[in-house]
Amino acid sequence: METLTHNIQAIPLNHYILLSSIIFSIGVIGVLIRRNAIVIFMSVELMLNSVNLLLAAFSVYRGDATGQVFVFFIMALAAAEVAVGLAIIVMIYRNTNSIDINVLNRLKW
Repeated sequence: METLTHNIQAIPLNHYILLSSIIFSIGVIGVLIRRNAIVIFMSVELMLNSVNLLLAAFSVYRGDATGQVFVFFIMALAAAEVAVGLAIIVMIYRNTNSIDINVLNRLKW
């Protein structure tokens, strides 16, 4: 276990912050630009994973397991989100025969 911690700390923390920022930005752009519900859903998951990466990196660098515990809870939350989100997407597709979010305006009537 000592070698794993040593190998992770060999990479500067700035690299983890930069990678996490890039992944989070890709997720934000995906949510703002795309109109496909599944792509938006995957973009939200990308943002959650970038936060998980950063929490794990800070946790290792500080030598505290609190960040890793938060990562565990975020992953459990993401799994529940996937189950509920995919069920909603399937129901929307059954009603509208499309997963385009612009079509969802029809559901108001």
